[in-house]
Amino acid sequence: MYKKQVNFQRIVCFCALIAGALFFVYSLGMMTDLYDTLYSMVQPDKLDSAKVAGARIYYDMQPFNRLLLRFSIGMIVLACILFLTNTHSRRKYYMSNAVATALNVIAEVAMAIWCHIQVVAFRAQYVGTVDFAELYKRLSRRGTYSDSTFWFDIHYLVCIVAVIAAVLLIVNFIWKKKMMQEEQELLSSTKKEVSA
Repeated sequence: MYKKQVNFQRIVCFCALIAGALFFVYSLGMMTDLYDTLYSMVQPDKLDSAKVAGARIYYDMQPFNRLLLRFSIGMIVLACILFLTNTHSRRKYYMSNAVATALNVIAEVAMAIWCHIQVVAFRAQYVGTVDFAELYKRLSRRGTYSDSTFWFDIHYLVCIVAVIAAVLLIVNFIWKKKMMQEEQELLSSTKKEVSA
């Protein structure tokens, strides 16, 4: 039974690491896609007089994207703390394991909620304000035109992976605590039998 649990906790720790890496890749991919279509349509010092209406979203999203990139690196570091505290292989959990698990759960859930709220708002701005007809006229010859909302929509998958990682960390922690308690009870009953 312990072997199954230890294997499960190893998988869970890797899931936390993957969730952070997904946010990192997502932050890079989203802005790369917008760069290809909107960067040349607006100048940073003339956001309200863009060549294409709504193109300013590229600059409006920059602060969010910088934070997303930094937070995703933070999530990767927090996931590494799980490995540094041997949460992935330790048979018995200590306070450091509980703290590392709690920090990761909080980070995963907070990141998913924050990212979802921000991306949904920016998606609405993108769909509602960008003049796609004008954008098509300007970019169709270059072959870089896109009106896809893929990078806005894929955030659901990224956020769900983070929430799943958080849930798995909680399940693993409860399972581990239960097994430690059962082991302690077994040891206590064995000591009583030996002393009798």
